[in-house]
Amino acid sequence: MREHHLPTDATGTRSAVVLLQQELHNEINRLSRLSTRGIMALSLFLVVCLLAWRGFSFLPAPETVTAHLGKPPSASVISIVLLIYTFSAIVLSLSRMTEGIEHRSSFSHVGYLTCFFLFYYFGKSLEDNYWAVFGAGITILGVESYRIWTYCAEGISKNKQDIEYIARTGRPPPQE
Repeated sequence: MREHHLPTDATGTRSAVVLLQQELHNEINRLSRLSTRGIMALSLFLVVCLLAWRGFSFLPAPETVTAHLGKPPSASVISIVLLIYTFSAIVLSLSRMTEGIEHRSSFSHVGYLTCFFLFYYFGKSLEDNYWAVFGAGITILGVESYRIWTYCAEGISKNKQDIEYIARTGRPPPQE
Protein backbone atom coordinates (compact mmCIF):
# COMPACT_ATOMS: atom_id res chain seq x y z
CA MET A 1 0.00 0.00 0.00
CA ARG A 2 1.11 3.53 -0.62
CA GLU A 3 1.90 5.85 2.26
CA HIS A 4 -0.01 9.09 2.49
CA HIS A 5 2.00 12.27 2.69
CA LEU A 6 0.34 15.60 3.06
CA PRO A 7 1.49 17.95 0.34
CA THR A 8 2.75 21.24 1.70
CA ASP A 9 1.40 24.35 0.09
CA ALA A 10 0.83 27.98 0.92
CA THR A 11 -2.95 27.66 1.26
CA GLY A 12 -2.84 25.57 4.44
CA THR A 13 -3.92 22.17 5.67
CA ARG A 14 -7.49 22.30 4.34
CA SER A 15 -6.30 22.14 0.76
CA ALA A 16 -3.72 19.51 1.72
CA VAL A 17 -6.48 17.34 3.17
CA VAL A 18 -8.52 17.75 -0.03
CA LEU A 19 -5.48 16.73 -2.08
CA LEU A 20 -4.98 13.68 0.15
CA GLN A 21 -8.62 12.69 -0.29
CA GLN A 22 -8.21 12.98 -4.07
CA GLU A 23 -5.06 10.86 -3.91
CA LEU A 24 -6.96 8.21 -1.95
CA HIS A 25 -9.82 8.25 -4.48
CA ASN A 26 -7.28 7.87 -7.32
CA GLU A 27 -5.71 4.91 -5.53
CA ILE A 28 -9.13 3.29 -5.10
CA ASN A 29 -9.77 3.69 -8.83
CA ARG A 30 -6.34 2.23 -9.68
CA LEU A 31 -6.92 -0.77 -7.42
CA SER A 32 -10.39 -1.29 -8.89
CA ARG A 33 -8.90 -1.48 -12.38
CA LEU A 34 -6.08 -3.74 -11.18
CA SER A 35 -8.48 -6.14 -9.47
CA THR A 36 -9.78 -7.40 -12.82
CA ARG A 37 -6.37 -8.41 -14.21
CA GLY A 38 -6.54 -11.91 -12.77
CA ILE A 39 -9.92 -12.66 -14.27
CA MET A 40 -8.83 -11.18 -17.61
CA ALA A 41 -5.80 -13.51 -17.65
CA LEU A 42 -8.07 -16.44 -16.81
CA SER A 43 -10.40 -15.45 -19.66
CA LEU A 44 -7.49 -15.26 -22.09
CA PHE A 45 -6.34 -18.70 -20.95
CA LEU A 46 -9.82 -20.09 -21.65
CA VAL A 47 -9.60 -18.71 -25.20
CA VAL A 48 -6.25 -20.48 -25.63
CA CYS A 49 -7.83 -23.65 -24.20
CA LEU A 50 -10.59 -23.44 -26.79
CA LEU A 51 -8.01 -23.12 -29.57
CA ALA A 52 -6.09 -26.09 -28.17
CA TRP A 53 -9.29 -28.11 -27.85
CA ARG A 54 -9.87 -27.54 -31.56
CA GLY A 55 -6.34 -28.78 -32.26
CA PHE A 56 -4.76 -25.42 -33.15
CA SER A 57 -6.25 -25.72 -36.66
CA PHE A 58 -4.65 -22.42 -37.70
CA LEU A 59 -1.09 -23.67 -36.98
CA PRO A 60 1.00 -25.62 -39.45
CA ALA A 61 1.07 -29.39 -39.07
CA PRO A 62 3.46 -30.64 -36.36
CA GLU A 63 5.52 -32.48 -39.00
CA THR A 64 6.24 -29.22 -40.82
CA VAL A 65 7.48 -27.46 -37.70
CA THR A 66 9.50 -30.39 -36.37
CA ALA A 67 11.18 -30.74 -39.77
CA HIS A 68 12.63 -27.24 -39.26
CA LEU A 69 13.14 -27.18 -35.49
CA GLY A 70 13.89 -30.79 -34.72
CA LYS A 71 12.20 -33.36 -32.55
CA PRO A 72 10.29 -31.91 -29.54
CA PRO A 73 10.80 -33.28 -26.03
CA SER A 74 8.83 -36.39 -25.14
CA ALA A 75 5.41 -36.04 -23.53
CA SER A 76 6.73 -37.44 -20.25
CA VAL A 77 9.48 -34.78 -20.08
CA ILE A 78 6.96 -32.04 -20.86
CA SER A 79 4.65 -33.42 -18.16
CA ILE A 80 7.44 -33.38 -15.56
CA VAL A 81 8.27 -29.78 -16.44
CA LEU A 82 4.55 -28.89 -16.29
CA LEU A 83 4.32 -30.42 -12.82
CA ILE A 84 7.37 -28.50 -11.59
CA TYR A 85 6.09 -25.28 -13.15
CA THR A 86 2.64 -25.70 -11.59
CA PHE A 87 4.05 -26.31 -8.12
CA SER A 88 6.48 -23.38 -8.42
CA ALA A 89 3.84 -20.97 -9.72
CA ILE A 90 1.43 -21.81 -6.90
CA VAL A 91 4.14 -21.46 -4.23
CA LEU A 92 5.24 -18.13 -5.72
CA SER A 93 1.68 -16.82 -5.82
CA LEU A 94 0.97 -17.91 -2.24
CA SER A 95 4.19 -16.32 -1.01
CA ARG A 96 3.26 -13.06 -2.74
CA MET A 97 -0.14 -13.28 -1.07
CA THR A 98 1.32 -13.74 2.42
CA GLU A 99 3.81 -10.91 1.91
CA GLY A 100 1.19 -8.56 0.47
CA ILE A 101 3.21 -7.90 -2.69
CA GLU A 102 1.33 -6.04 -5.42
CA HIS A 103 2.77 -7.93 -8.44
CA ARG A 104 0.17 -7.09 -11.07
CA SER A 105 0.46 -9.58 -13.83
CA SER A 106 -0.66 -13.12 -14.21
CA PHE A 107 -0.56 -12.85 -18.00
CA SER A 108 2.92 -14.38 -18.07
CA HIS A 109 1.33 -17.60 -16.78
CA VAL A 110 -0.97 -17.60 -19.80
CA GLY A 111 2.10 -17.44 -22.03
CA TYR A 112 3.85 -20.30 -20.25
CA LEU A 113 0.74 -22.47 -20.28
CA THR A 114 0.26 -21.75 -23.98
CA CYS A 115 3.81 -23.00 -24.54
CA PHE A 116 2.91 -26.27 -22.80
CA PHE A 117 -0.08 -26.67 -25.11
CA LEU A 118 2.19 -25.99 -28.09
CA PHE A 119 4.88 -28.44 -26.95
CA TYR A 120 2.25 -31.15 -26.62
CA TYR A 121 0.78 -30.17 -29.99
CA PHE A 122 4.11 -30.37 -31.78
CA GLY A 123 4.93 -33.59 -29.92
CA LYS A 124 1.61 -35.02 -31.20
CA SER A 125 0.39 -35.67 -27.67
CA LEU A 126 -1.96 -32.73 -27.11
CA GLU A 127 -5.06 -34.91 -27.05
CA ASP A 128 -3.65 -37.07 -24.25
CA ASN A 129 -2.36 -34.14 -22.17
CA TYR A 130 -4.92 -31.41 -22.78
CA TRP A 131 -6.61 -31.83 -19.40
CA ALA A 132 -3.30 -31.72 -17.53
CA VAL A 133 -2.49 -28.27 -18.93
CA PHE A 134 -6.09 -27.14 -18.52
CA GLY A 135 -6.16 -28.22 -14.87
CA ALA A 136 -2.77 -26.67 -14.13
CA GLY A 137 -3.83 -23.42 -15.78
CA ILE A 138 -7.15 -23.17 -13.97
CA THR A 139 -5.40 -23.87 -10.66
CA ILE A 140 -2.55 -21.40 -11.18
CA LEU A 141 -4.71 -18.63 -12.61
CA GLY A 142 -7.41 -19.22 -10.01
CA VAL A 143 -4.89 -18.72 -7.20
CA GLU A 144 -3.43 -15.68 -9.00
CA SER A 145 -6.88 -14.15 -9.55
CA TYR A 146 -7.74 -14.62 -5.90
CA ARG A 147 -4.39 -13.15 -4.81
CA ILE A 148 -4.79 -10.05 -6.99
CA TRP A 149 -8.42 -9.58 -6.00
CA THR A 150 -7.76 -9.87 -2.24
CA TYR A 151 -4.77 -7.50 -2.45
CA CYS A 152 -6.92 -4.92 -4.22
CA ALA A 153 -9.93 -5.44 -1.94
CA GLU A 154 -7.76 -4.89 1.15
CA GLY A 155 -6.25 -1.75 -0.38
CA ILE A 156 -9.63 -0.36 -1.37
CA SER A 157 -11.01 -1.04 2.12
CA LYS A 158 -8.01 0.65 3.79
CA ASN A 159 -8.28 3.70 1.53
CA LYS A 160 -12.04 4.00 2.17
CA GLN A 161 -11.37 3.87 5.91
CA ASP A 162 -8.75 6.60 5.49
CA ILE A 163 -11.23 8.77 3.56
CA GLU A 164 -13.84 8.28 6.30
CA TYR A 165 -11.26 9.20 8.95
CA ILE A 166 -10.38 12.39 7.07
CA ALA A 167 -14.07 13.27 6.69
CA ARG A 168 -14.67 12.76 10.43
CA THR A 169 -11.56 14.48 11.79
CA GLY A 170 -10.33 16.79 9.04
CA ARG A 171 -6.83 15.36 9.56
CA PRO A 172 -4.78 12.76 7.73
CA PRO A 173 -5.05 9.23 9.12
CA PRO A 174 -2.24 8.02 11.39
CA GLN A 175 0.40 5.94 9.62
CA GLU A 176 0.74 2.33 10.72
